Amino acid sequence: MEKIILIRYGEIGLKGLNKHYFIDVLIRNIKDSLKSLKNKKIEKIQGRFIIRLAEEDIHRACEALKKVFGIASISVASVVEKDLENIKEVAEILTEKECRGDETTFKVNARRGDKNFPMTSPELNGYLGGHLLKTFPNLKVDVHEPQFTLFVEIREKAYLYTEIIPGKNGLPVGTGGKAALLISGGIDSPVAGYMIAQRGVELMGVHFHSYPYTSERAKDKVVKLMEKVAAYSGRIKLFVVPFTDIQLAIGEFCEEKYSTLIMRRYMMKIASELAVKNGALALITGESIGQVASQTLESLAVTNAATDLPVFRPVIGMDKHAIIDIANEIDTFETSILPYEDCCTIFVPKHPQTKPKLEYVLKEESKLKDIDEMISEAIDNTEIITIYPK
Repeated sequence: MEKIILIRYGEIGLKGLNKHYFIDVLIRNIKDSLKSLKNKKIEKIQGRFIIRLAEEDIHRACEALKKVFGIASISVASVVEKDLENIKEVAEILTEKECRGDETTFKVNARRGDKNFPMTSPELNGYLGGHLLKTFPNLKVDVHEPQFTLFVEIREKAYLYTEIIPGKNGLPVGTGGKAALLISGGIDSPVAGYMIAQRGVELMGVHFHSYPYTSERAKDKVVKLMEKVAAYSGRIKLFVVPFTDIQLAIGEFCEEKYSTLIMRRYMMKIASELAVKNGALALITGESIGQVASQTLESLAVTNAATDLPVFRPVIGMDKHAIIDIANEIDTFETSILPYEDCCTIFVPKHPQTKPKLEYVLKEESKLKDIDEMISEAIDNTEIITIYPK
């Protein structure tokens, strides 16, 4: 009896003529997620993938596959030839492992993919269910809320399993183009990147570092956050932009109440330039309406005017609790709350403008006489860090 990993995909099965492209990218991403495991083989069968590998590596492989976008669910299945004696034998082994205490409820869920198999799905359900009831006196059928379900898939062989592990669904990363994530050290932006990556978008990161006002520990924190996101999105290039001179100039020459908004606009300008140079088609931010002064609708409209690229804000309508739930799910929350300042939290005005008008903001920006040179210098001195999943 061989044990394999059975992978189901969801949304990509609806892609019509483009389905093969999505499947090929998903297979590539699966291989990348399992690259540390030796002697693995991936096979395509009807509506499924099969992974064959050493039994001792199955748990590690499942943990990695749970983070691959495009996978709907995973099962560790026992594989035998599709004759009834073999199927009954494996059904008994799996059922024995599930029996608990004096009484255990179960049901059989059979699916006949091979129409040449002599039993229909309902007939196989009844046959195996009856056999198991006779073999295990403590079993009882419950078709609505069983303690376990014995799944049987009849394909080129018979696959039996008792657990379906949920995947992340979505689309395979790399099928949706590339976008630049403006990543701070906070809670929201890693969640925003994760959510966009789930739609198949490849990520690059852009972080603004205001040394010495922000420490090296603050930059290390962002690297760790990107490693957490990369566990789902795959490899990410992180662009660390030196932002101190620009931020100091804004503080010196511009009216204080506009300083955060102007800072955000120059972040957009720089991120847009880096995005275009690296083949990205959009920007991603973690902004949520009304969360801070720079995230009112009026402020967001003024910020958008700084770039010609589309700006994706996937958490825009979410409250903080909902964002934190996702941050905990993807294991970024505890890193995000480490007490290291980022450039968005220093030089914050006491009374920020919450309903700005673009004409006034542009007037303030006109006071920055050497800003183009400062932007060019910041881009020229940007540090590039390649982030790998951990």
